[in-house]
Parts: sequence; structure tokens; C-alpha cells
Amino acid sequence: MFRRLFRGISTSFALALALASGGCAWAPTVRADAPPIVFVHGNGDSAAIWQTTLWRFESNGWPRSRLFALQQPYPLVRDDDNKEQAGRSSTAEHMAFLKAEVDRVLAQTGAKQVVLMGNSRGGYAIRNYIQNGGGDKTVSHAILGGTPNHGVCAIPGCLEGSEFSGTGPFLKALNAPKNAAGDEVSGPVKWLTIRSDNNDKYSQPDGAWIGAKGKPTGVGYDNPALKGAQNIVIPRLDHRETSFSPAAFEAAYRFITGQAPASLNIQPEQTIMLDGLVTGMGLRPNDNTSGNFSNNLPLPKAVVEVYAVHIETGLRVGGLVHTKAVGADGHWGPFQAVAGVPYEFVVHAPGYATTHIYRSAFPRSSAVLNLTPERIVDADLPAFSIIELVRPRGYLDPTTHHISFDGQSPPPGIPGTGVAGIASSKIKLGKPENRAIGAEFDADFIERVVGRTWNAKENHLVVLEITQ
Repeated sequence: MFRRLFRGISTSFALALALASGGCAWAPTVRADAPPIVFVHGNGDSAAIWQTTLWRFESNGWPRSRLFALQQPYPLVRDDDNKEQAGRSSTAEHMAFLKAEVDRVLAQTGAKQVVLMGNSRGGYAIRNYIQNGGGDKTVSHAILGGTPNHGVCAIPGCLEGSEFSGTGPFLKALNAPKNAAGDEVSGPVKWLTIRSDNNDKYSQPDGAWIGAKGKPTGVGYDNPALKGAQNIVIPRLDHRETSFSPAAFEAAYRFITGQAPASLNIQPEQTIMLDGLVTGMGLRPNDNTSGNFSNNLPLPKAVVEVYAVHIETGLRVGGLVHTKAVGADGHWGPFQAVAGVPYEFVVHAPGYATTHIYRSAFPRSSAVLNLTPERIVDADLPAFSIIELVRPRGYLDPTTHHISFDGQSPPPGIPGTGVAGIASSKIKLGKPENRAIGAEFDADFIERVVGRTWNAKENHLVVLEITQ
């Protein structure tokens, strides 16, 4: 029997185990009036970032057929918006991609309007589309989580040419007064911004997170707030949690429906189908404003293998449960998972390390379980085994969450004070060790992910991915 490791929201996982034994899950009332929602990820991210948000909307009766997570092929911002840059998108391209997605969703659903919810840079595309692309007619509600609406910095000479510059033409035009009251948002769309009180690394008066420690940025903690919008503050959320946390979901749900959600928990499903894309985004950066990856394009010729693993040891339980050679569309599934069972996803792709991705058990189906192989950097070549701990939907902040990585708390490279802003930690083992290596993360519930060491000399790399 699996030892119970969860509490609070983790009842979803416990109930999932009951389902496997013939138990019954709580079923939400389906909202027949639910408008379609299009979720827009931020700089350097993908549709996968919205996984838990999609689950929470589904758990509160939103039909899966009315939820759409956009995947921008080239998610990184250009250094200069007016200059072509390989593998990156301009503000115009970003807005055009969103407009095409909204048109597709309207045609598919028959709806007259959509709700748009964006994180960080995604909020720029939303604002641009509503103000300049006809979105004032096709959008009913716009929700912006952590969007640096007045720039990552707003002083002369800082990020000149970039859409992140608060003194640049792009944001100056978006923020220009729209009426006599000086509102920065366009009607008749209803607007909501969600921000942290002081823990968002891109809304800081000091430039430490943009490489200018001790220098003023020209923006403050209230950077995401917009005049004319409903602006809410949720204490101690980090930049990503302003969109992907349960508190952010609750605020968004209330804003759309006028009611509190029935539950913030992710409710389990009896049949769990998983799918997503294999994409080749290269090296994983700690800071998604820049990095060595370039796109969200499918990675054909990759091969994915899936194994059930023991919750305590990370050892494979039985043989291969799914495999697929990825075609031009990039899909590695579909795969039917067993409730309550954690899995190891192994990605083989030319030019990449064989990447072993360990995840905790899945409570619900997901079509955005994207898998990304990685490369071993030169500095890590001497190591016997390389293990990364990653949290895509928030940062590893030991001041607000308990985090342990192979018994180390806080994990290596994660500062224990200050503003949260690092989403990954790495352990490099110098001597041969064939053993379990685990991580524990406690925010809304205790989540434990356990993997195995693999030999980096044979071009293997290990990733432990936190879901919440």
C-alpha cells in the first residue's frame, strides 16, 4: 500500500486511489453557461503551465471543451521589438497569434465572446489584442496575472527597444489614457489584475532581478495594477503564482462568475488520459526572461517511454506501460494513466540527453502534458548523475514553502531570504550511486516526487517536476 503523503488539497490524490478500488468521486455540476476561456502563457513558457488551472476550472463544472490553453510557437520576447530575431516573437506576431486562436475558439464553440486569462507577457498580447486587434468586441473579461504593465523597468536606457520597457513605445501606447478619467484599459471589456504585495521579481523598485542590483527600476510593487481595472493584491505570491496558485484561480473564478468556486481542490477523475507535445526547448533557465531555449515547436523523431514507479523508491514497477515514436504533430500520447500511480517519462531525442522526468500521480486527464528533453551543459560533464528539481508554476521560495531536495532544505542554489525568483535547483553527484533521489514541496499540500539517479556519462539527465 502507498503511504499517505498528502493533506488538504491532496484529498484529490487520496480519492483517486479510492477510485481505483471502485470508490466514487465527487462530481461537480456542469456549468451550461460557462463561456470559453483562452489561457495565454508568459515569456518562454508553454500551454503546459496552465495544467492545474485547467483542472481547477474543470473541478468546478467548467466543461473541458470550453477551456483552451494557447501555445505560442515562439514564446520568447525579442530584444528589440522592431528587429527580426530568430526563434522569438514580436508584439505584433504575439497579438496576431492570439487573435487567430480566439477566432478559432469562437468558430469551434459558437460563442460570441471569450474570457482571456494571461500570465506575465501573455497579458501584453491580451491588452494589445483588445486595444488594437478587435478584441474589444470578442472578449468579455480579461484577467492579467503578474503582468508588468508598466514595464520591468521604466527609466531611460533600460531595455530600450524591448516590449518590457516602461518608457518604450509599446507600453506607452497601451497605458495611454483611454478616457477623461485617465483609465489605462479599454472598454467595454471587464478587467482584473492580480498582483503580489512585494514578492513579484518583475515588480521591484530595485533592479536586482534584471541585473542592476542597487539601481532603481522606476516601477514599484503595484506595477501590474491598471487604472480602470479591478486590481487585487494577494500577499506573498511570487510572479508565477499570481496566475497559477489556488488563490489566483479563486480570484479569476469570482471575477468571471460573480460567485466563489465550490472548491479550490482538484477533484479526481476515474479515467485519466494524458497527452501533450514533445518540444525541443534546449537548456532550462532559472529566469524565463532569457534563456537558451527558443521555441514550442514539436520535436519529431523523439521517442517517449512511460513507466509506473514506486512512490517511495522511484524504481520501475513492472515493464513499459506506453511508448511512442513522435511524429510531425509532436504528440507523445494518448496514454491512459492509473489513478494514484506516479510515472517516469523518458524522452529520447537526437541531440539531447536521455531525459528522465518524474512526476507525482495525476488526479485528472491532461492534454497539455508537454515533455521537453534537455542537454547536459559543459560545466556538468564531470558529474556521475545530474538531477534537477523544477517547479514550473511558481518559484522555490523557502520563506513561504517547505522545500527539501535530497534532504537539503533549502535546496542548492535557492536563497532563503528576499524575493522569490528561482524555479529550479540542481544536484550533481560526483561518485557512482544507484539510488532514489527525492524532493518534497509543501504549499497547498505536501507533494513528494521520487526518482532515480542515472549515469550522466552515458548521456542521461534526471528531472523531478513539482506539479503545484
